[in-house]
Amino acid sequence: MQEFLDYILDHYHRPRQRGKLEGADVILKGGNPGCGDVVVIYLRKEPDGTLTVRFEGEGCTVSQACASIVCEAANGKNLKEIFNLNYEFLKERVGPDIMRSRFKCATLGLDTLKAALSELE
Repeated sequence: MQEFLDYILDHYHRPRQRGKLEGADVILKGGNPGCGDVVVIYLRKEPDGTLTVRFEGEGCTVSQACASIVCEAANGKNLKEIFNLNYEFLKERVGPDIMRSRFKCATLGLDTLKAALSELE
């Protein structure tokens, strides 16, 4: 359990792929109204078919860390590779306890990314 918490805290304190993306093809905001978590996903399709992925947001440690985890995994991948990212991918990284107890927070970044991909197609 501690190694999952350390990993989450590392992504929260040193987020990967955080920040606006100039020239984004899609900008999509997602949120959890009940708790106030917000994630904005930026996507830009590159000439080679890969995607540049960034995020901004605010909210709890879990939502922001998981957005960082998802964007780090998705950045530089193609559409098919990103669509293959799923809840099991997150569970392997953050642990079953977080996925069970903080599901909406943990999946906000992934769900927003998938919605943004749908807009890109």
